[in-house]
Amino acid sequence: MTTRSVTELQDLAWELRETVLQMLHSARSGHPGGSLSSAEIMTVLYFHVLNIKPEDPKWPERDRFVMSKGHGCPTLYAALAKRGFFPAEELFKLRQNGSILPGHPDMNKTPGIDMSTGSLGQGISAAVGMALGLKYQGLSSRVYALLGCGELQEGQVWEAAMAAAHYKLDNLIAIIDYNRLQIDGTNAEVMEVEPLADKWRAFGWHVQEIDGHNVQAILDSIEQAQKVQGQPAVIIARTVKGKGVSFMENQAGWHGKAPSDEELKQALAELRQRRMQQ
Repeated sequence: MTTRSVTELQDLAWELRETVLQMLHSARSGHPGGSLSSAEIMTVLYFHVLNIKPEDPKWPERDRFVMSKGHGCPTLYAALAKRGFFPAEELFKLRQNGSILPGHPDMNKTPGIDMSTGSLGQGISAAVGMALGLKYQGLSSRVYALLGCGELQEGQVWEAAMAAAHYKLDNLIAIIDYNRLQIDGTNAEVMEVEPLADKWRAFGWHVQEIDGHNVQAILDSIEQAQKVQGQPAVIIARTVKGKGVSFMENQAGWHGKAPSDEELKQALAELRQRRMQQ
């Protein structure tokens, strides 16, 4: 485990955003919107919370992380490289043939990936199985899972939620990147997921709602979730899709396309300005 100050963590989140956009520009494809919205969440997890060893990615007693919203993996890859799981130059081979960084997480290709994901809804089910397995083994490790809000339209998510509560998996913490947008538009237009907090409570989970870009709020909510006994915990993190880039923010069209040369230049300038102003 490594720990950083709130200011350091916020700075790292802006750095990850810059790296993500450079990766997607290099690949000429990918998913910027949901990658940028989860930057603070991923930063807090990988640079403060998770008990992991980059030199030993399969360490049995490590905490596990599942990127259930698999298309958001560019931010995960950027964090893994920054933590030292693999060389940073691998980031710019994203989505290339033979790369260790495919378009969705693959546990057989990328050091530090605990579960292959991409088909939405399945990641949280795997996380439930991991948490149950750790309980059976008597290990104190935790499982963290990041879900997209559009992903909550999948029925399998709620089957997993029901199972987690049934087995009293207090070693499982789910975080929802609640940016309210998906590839086809707003959640409300496609399939409304509200009242979200009430639904999770009805399924037997401990629920918190926070600003998903407030580093201190993320830290506090995870600390509280870790203290919960006898039930799983979920943190509904309200975020902005495309956070930090004016022309990407709250735009469903930036769910899955890479920036052009000029767009990258503008985006990086905006991100660096925001970083200096924090």
